[in-house]
Amino acid sequence: MMTEHIIAQPMSIQRYKATIKAWCTDVLIWSYSCIVLFKIAYQQWWLDLRYVDFSWHEPLYCFVVAMVLASVLIYTRCSIGKALFGLITFKEGQSIFRASSVRLALVKLLLTFAAGLHVSQVSMHEFLSPSGLAGAQRIFSALLSPNFAIFEDALFAAIETVYMAFVATALAIPVAFVLAFFAARNLMKHSAASFALYAVIRFFMNLTRSIEPLVWAIIFSVWVGIGPFSGMLALFLHSVASLTKLYSEQIEAIHDGPVEAMTATGAHPVQVIWYGVVPQIILPYLSYTIYRWDINVRMATVIGLVGGGGIGTMLMQYQGLARWNEVGMLVIVIATIVWLMDYASARIRAHLK
Repeated sequence: MMTEHIIAQPMSIQRYKATIKAWCTDVLIWSYSCIVLFKIAYQQWWLDLRYVDFSWHEPLYCFVVAMVLASVLIYTRCSIGKALFGLITFKEGQSIFRASSVRLALVKLLLTFAAGLHVSQVSMHEFLSPSGLAGAQRIFSALLSPNFAIFEDALFAAIETVYMAFVATALAIPVAFVLAFFAARNLMKHSAASFALYAVIRFFMNLTRSIEPLVWAIIFSVWVGIGPFSGMLALFLHSVASLTKLYSEQIEAIHDGPVEAMTATGAHPVQVIWYGVVPQIILPYLSYTIYRWDINVRMATVIGLVGGGGIGTMLMQYQGLARWNEVGMLVIVIATIVWLMDYASARIRAHLK
């Protein structure tokens, strides 16, 4: 009897924690739903208010209403939080779309979509307006009549773009390779110090990755001047953060058997990583790296718009002068490069499998 009590108690505590998490999830979901319904459905659609003022007491009221709703729904099968945390069992063979919680979640998704259309100011009237269609026709006519006189300059700028992306990727590989082992939870969870290092690296990598290369290019353009060097640095920094995330997630997905076997034999941690981890990740690493170079080539054309060098700088100049025939030539060159890079990277990744 004592043994059964000891075994059952942790399960009840685990279920209690899951219930608290489910309730908090429901509170957040219903708070979001209430504020969307109040600000968009009621004030802007029903009352037809053009400009809606925002007051901080409105989210507070919505939060109180959400707490009441969540407290009631937590005892029913309509709780989305309970479904997310496995507290609701679905009947075998029954479609999940017949469950009350799933249907309610779909309603929330539709509400989010409707709010997104409103916030994005989607208007078919403006999209199909005669003045807008005339302007689009004028620009597309010029784009489809490219000025081949600038083909040579565009080609050299495109070559600069490809090399800029290649150097940024090549420099990012060794840095990301080393950081990935410190950013993998399964390798850094064995002590408080290692886990703290893991958390710090993850934080800075997520922070760096959340800032777009376009912003980094602006920063480095001020730092080192306008040109391909600033663009390369922007791509390098963003590539390190992205590759570290991809590499570390691949490390976390490895089989633990070889690592545990080598650790049991008393192998050095470096030996465990080199012989137990690296052989399992080398092929996915190559695939991720090639894919990242493909991404960097496309990004390099964009960061040139803010002075990052390459063909993007030419595109910015001609677009600013409204010389759409020249822009059409540059678009053809960019599209050709992107297509060739996509084809080459796909072929290489296919041979690596």
